[in-house]
Amino acid sequence: MPHAAPSRRRSNELLQSQGFIGAVARFWQRSYASDYVGLAMLVAGWTVIQFFGDPFHRMFSLDNLAIQYPHAEVERVSVAWLFIYCAAIPLGILVAWALVFRPGSHKAHVTILGWLISLILTVFITDLIKNAVGRPRPDLIARCKPAPGTPDHKLVTFEVCTETNHHTLHDGWRSFPSGHSSFSFSGLGYLALFLAGQCHVFRPRTDLARVLLALTPLLAAALIAISRCEDYRHDVYDVTTGSVLGLLVAYYTYRRYYPPLRSAKCATPYPNPGDVGGGVKAKDDEEERVRGVNEFELEDIEEREEEEEEHRLLSSRR
Repeated sequence: MPHAAPSRRRSNELLQSQGFIGAVARFWQRSYASDYVGLAMLVAGWTVIQFFGDPFHRMFSLDNLAIQYPHAEVERVSVAWLFIYCAAIPLGILVAWALVFRPGSHKAHVTILGWLISLILTVFITDLIKNAVGRPRPDLIARCKPAPGTPDHKLVTFEVCTETNHHTLHDGWRSFPSGHSSFSFSGLGYLALFLAGQCHVFRPRTDLARVLLALTPLLAAALIAISRCEDYRHDVYDVTTGSVLGLLVAYYTYRRYYPPLRSAKCATPYPNPGDVGGGVKAKDDEEERVRGVNEFELEDIEEREEEEEEHRLLSSRR
């Protein structure tokens, strides 16, 4: 890249400069300040969407069987329980892990920070898409309570609805994607990735107990997602898309701080920016991070273990 060297020199000059600007630049480069600023922006954006954003209202017809399901007054997994299952419990597990195993401040910090970003980024993307798409829920007509005389065989707008509760009515156009599904797979999915890395589940001949431990959060997230179909709040398309979205965000966020799960160092996060070259990351180091070096070479490791086992047997016979 022809402009890479001049850009790096300017960055180094700024970091080495004296005064307030240099101090801010060094703090920004050698800390996770940018992540916290981004997190604050996501929270602000999500707040605006929640309080000031109404969804796009697609037209609908009363004879559409796909939106004639009953409106469940009591959900199998309410919003409160969703936060308990997918936020409070994973956070409690991560905090307990940090207190018991004492992994160090840096590892504990980036682990919880990554989990928090995964949740906030997911709810921001999900709610933004929900409002933009405006897809009717399967229980829309039960929510809407159309006015008497509304024609059955023609497209109508939400203006025919008589429901007076603003949230109940307008939430009927927030079907795609499923927020419960994306939120559960972002929080519990991140926890599953973290457990998989700490347990080295891709190491050859890893015991089944470790694999099942890492899969447990994903199973819980899947059950929460399925409950949305059982409550007729979403269909399979909504739930599948939301689940994939949450899991992709969780994986992206996890990989910002940890190596790939196939890496021999998957249990150790990337070093603090302030500990890498005085705060300036070399291009080669960044490329190495993206590629995910030190992956488990499964066949080589298995062959080496077999050779060692044969060597031990021969030694014992002697």
